[in-house]
Amino acid sequence: MKNAKLWTVMAAVGVATMFLAAGLNAGTTMPDTVKMEADYEHTKGIVEFTHHKHTSEYKNAKGEAITCGECHHDDKGKPLADLKEGDNVQKCFECHNKPGELKGKDAQGKPDSEVIMYHANALHGNCIDCHKDYNKANKTKAAPQTCTKCHPKTK
Repeated sequence: MKNAKLWTVMAAVGVATMFLAAGLNAGTTMPDTVKMEADYEHTKGIVEFTHHKHTSEYKNAKGEAITCGECHHDDKGKPLADLKEGDNVQKCFECHNKPGELKGKDAQGKPDSEVIMYHANALHGNCIDCHKDYNKANKTKAAPQTCTKCHPKTK
């Protein structure tokens, strides 16, 4: 009887260990669409970034598949070249944690390192610069560069 209980406990511990190990290695799932929001008041509708389309259907300015490192970077701005689907990533706001956007006269004369700390500046710089490069390289206007093309109208 004791052996049966011991085997049952060992089997339960083994199964629990497998589930725990799988959870630790699972990383983050890549959603098809990511709402580019943070906990502050936005003046325009929240952009819904088509993560899946960007990584599987769209190309970069060089005509190559877009890799994770083209958007995700380290604290020095260097692309995370080895990042792959399923790896854990931080949300933009964890580093670019000043709410809103610094622009116009408020941004004049400020170093890029200060301006980029604003969440909206970081997102706009990352997205719009890539879109401009793509459009220039491909002599097109396919990649949106204006507010209304990415931000939905608010009610």
